[in-house]
Amino acid sequence: MTEKISYSIGDTAKMTGVSQKQLRSWSGKFIQEPERIVCGQRSFRRFSEQQIQIIQKVKAYLDQGFTLSAAAQLADGKNKITGGITA
Repeated sequence: MTEKISYSIGDTAKMTGVSQKQLRSWSGKFIQEPERIVCGQRSFRRFSEQQIQIIQKVKAYLDQGFTLSAAAQLADGKNKITGGITA
């Protein structure tokens, strides 16, 4: 049985250079909602390696000057942006 590797929001923030606050804001809007682990009354976000790669791509596009919406579309492969840099 293979175990799925997932990372906490803090680890994800360190690996991607995106703040925890931004990750919470982006979740479900611009990136896929991360898996949640429920422990008592608390719920913890767990990001997969694939989600981390998408977050890194979004950040790279943002650094190039794209809007968040455009960067998320490009990173997710929904290349519907015209008149800009495309990957």
